[in-house]
Amino acid sequence: MGTQHKKATSDETQGKLGTFGGVFTPSILTILGIILFLRLGYVVGSVGLLQALVIIALANAISLLTTFSVTAVATNLRVKAGGVYYVISRTLGLGFGGAIGLVLFLAQSISIGFYCIGFAEAVATLLPEKDLLMIQGIAAVAVLFIFVLAWLGADWATRFQYVIMALIAAALAAFTFGALERWDAGLLERNWSSPAEVVPFWAVFAVFFPAVTGFTQGISMSGDLSSPGRSIPRGTFAAVGLSMLVYFGCAVLFAATLPNRLLARDYEAMKIVSAFEPLIDAGVMAATLSSALASFLGAPRILQALARDRIFPALLPFAHGSGPSQNPRRAILLTGGIALAVIAMGSLNLVAAVVSMFFLVSYGLLNYATYYEARAASPSFRPSFRLYDRRLSLIGGLACLGAALAINIAAGAVALAVVFSIFQYLKYRAVPARWADSRRSYHLQQVREHLLAAANEPEHPRDWRPHFLVLSEDARRRERLLRFAEWIEGGAGLTTVAQVLEGQGPQMLQKREEAVAALTKELRTYKSTAFPLVVSTADLDEAIAAIVQSTGVGPVRINTVVANWLEGSVGFIGRAASGQFSQNLRTAFRLGCNLLVLDADAGEWDTLKNVPSAERVIDVWWSDNPTAQLMLILAYLMTRSEEWENATIRVLASHREEVDPAARLEEIRAMLEDVRIDAEPVVVDEADDETLIEQSRSASIVFLPFTIVGGRFYHPFGGEIPDILPELPIVVLSLAAQDVDLSAEPEEGEHGEIASALDRVEDTKRRLEKLEAEARRTTQVEEEASAKLSTMVQEGAEAEVLAQKRAELDNAREAAQRAARRAARAAVIKERAEKRAAELGTDVNNQG
Repeated sequence: MGTQHKKATSDETQGKLGTFGGVFTPSILTILGIILFLRLGYVVGSVGLLQALVIIALANAISLLTTFSVTAVATNLRVKAGGVYYVISRTLGLGFGGAIGLVLFLAQSISIGFYCIGFAEAVATLLPEKDLLMIQGIAAVAVLFIFVLAWLGADWATRFQYVIMALIAAALAAFTFGALERWDAGLLERNWSSPAEVVPFWAVFAVFFPAVTGFTQGISMSGDLSSPGRSIPRGTFAAVGLSMLVYFGCAVLFAATLPNRLLARDYEAMKIVSAFEPLIDAGVMAATLSSALASFLGAPRILQALARDRIFPALLPFAHGSGPSQNPRRAILLTGGIALAVIAMGSLNLVAAVVSMFFLVSYGLLNYATYYEARAASPSFRPSFRLYDRRLSLIGGLACLGAALAINIAAGAVALAVVFSIFQYLKYRAVPARWADSRRSYHLQQVREHLLAAANEPEHPRDWRPHFLVLSEDARRRERLLRFAEWIEGGAGLTTVAQVLEGQGPQMLQKREEAVAALTKELRTYKSTAFPLVVSTADLDEAIAAIVQSTGVGPVRINTVVANWLEGSVGFIGRAASGQFSQNLRTAFRLGCNLLVLDADAGEWDTLKNVPSAERVIDVWWSDNPTAQLMLILAYLMTRSEEWENATIRVLASHREEVDPAARLEEIRAMLEDVRIDAEPVVVDEADDETLIEQSRSASIVFLPFTIVGGRFYHPFGGEIPDILPELPIVVLSLAAQDVDLSAEPEEGEHGEIASALDRVEDTKRRLEKLEAEARRTTQVEEEASAKLSTMVQEGAEAEVLAQKRAELDNAREAAQRAARRAARAAVIKERAEKRAAELGTDVNNQG
């Protein structure tokens, strides 16, 4: 079988935006918004420079921590359209994803109205007269202008953002030059401490915090990015980093130019300091429009992603996209309508507070989703962002919760209640102790519930974990085998150590109990996490098949057999001769188990112990088949252990005659990048024993494919395994009986089939309803025509008129028959779709 490496496929058109235009620009423009121009001076004046810097630091700490989470997810998962919604839904599931997606869409849509009202107020200050109606009119015009940009597409909106960026940059430059000319070190020192009439810290924090809520605008544009996994981390970190410098710098400039009492009461303090006041007015307008535009780009894409996932049936029409970029114009219409409604309603202070809470709740869940994914220790969680630590996500989630409650407990409670209600709606739709306590019982109950839940979920390649059956009768060599199994578990799998006793009769019960106790003690001595298993049998030849088929519970079944390389005639696995050894391995393979055979003598093991982690090398001999995929993921899992965390993985492949060596090298490198495993690709010229030995002689451990033919073991270059083992270090002979897809997408596999089947049922149901309605209408027309003809006959109408009415009746009867046939065909198609969904284990009557 060929390699599982493949390029990403999607039913969505790949976007065209890059890091600067698609992530950095909308994020930085949303962050550098109206708070910077009209409220930063108030923050400094109300609590003093010291506390102001603390507020800026705390707010940016939340955004920075969440940025780490976003970066981890974006470099581990192909973030598709929907941004934050996509991340949360694909990590925490439909319930949380749907709840957050809906409230985040509403929050961003409502915020457009608020931003445009801010823009209108800034414009109104330049006019001789102003009133509420005028401000609402200006705000409505602003919404319509931004609506046009969003309607034309993200690329058009991005071009306009560059103009806004230039205006904001010019305004900040004018403020900086003016502040440097008025710099007063003494005033800076006096403004360092809090004023006499200090405003509560958290009240001021609440005023400032919305300034940092724009850093996820880039991830909201994920569906329009050409490379989301690369652009989102770079663009988001750049925007957050630069904005932090701007806010810290401007706060210091405010404190060094104007006294606190003036800053606290004059929202236009930046104009007083600026070297050119009109630029500040332009900056305020640009800042409000930029924030509104970024939300106008993000909100419809969240709604479109929600609709395409069919979480809420009523949103299905919004799944439609226009043009090659799939611009969500229907969602843009709804977003614009909500923004205009907000403007018409006027003052919405309570709603504004709740909206801010929605942002905090969504960021908190985003952090928790990332922590949840990392805490699960799944082999599929392999973010290429190396600085990520799951504790950062946990801290970020707790910080978001704390900030929400500190700012406004009532608004925070409302936001949490809304999210929880939607979640429940979606869920509805579908040292040794001296005495025993309840903890172990609780854990066992949790195991039961989780096993039952896992058994009810379809299998998916992303869920694959290593579950080992270790076969060893030699206690001297078992320790090495157990240590090796612990390495390749990677904290994600389970290991069972099997021992077989031959014999029968009542005395075997006592022997088995003694063997279980001895094996358990041995495992504790090794500090192994493996589970002991002792089986008594009258026929050793049947032992392998029985153990392989019976070990495990529910969905947690043995998928890999691990054994020591044959060394004489030891135990049941290699009883009598190598022929029996190979036969037992072949039996396990035929029963669907991967095979790993460890060749490691005492001298090789002692040598390995003296090699530091950073100097260890893991060689994986690549051969474009499932065995290569298995070896690569096991090599990666080894690097999760402390002893191998700094080791180098090398992927060695022989070049094919039809492929240039450089192209072959690039092919391997692209595969490694796609599966997110850090390894060094190596292409060798000659595929023979000598090359294999020469390349891997100095490695720490070698993963090598093997085959069994006629009871003999062969490596991929055709030579026999026993001939090369003495020349190599520790070797892991590998043979895969299962596919391990390292680049599987969340939507692939049985989940995708079920979703497609349900979509088909829903679509055919809608079509049937439409055709049945048409059939009823045409039948009614036929009946009316027939009744009218009968009346005319009774009244003695002229023959020419009757002929015309008979022709109309014939036409109506033919139309009714055609409609009936179409409805009948649609009913058959619907029945087939429902049958296919039922075959996949889905109850179509409980959907929607």
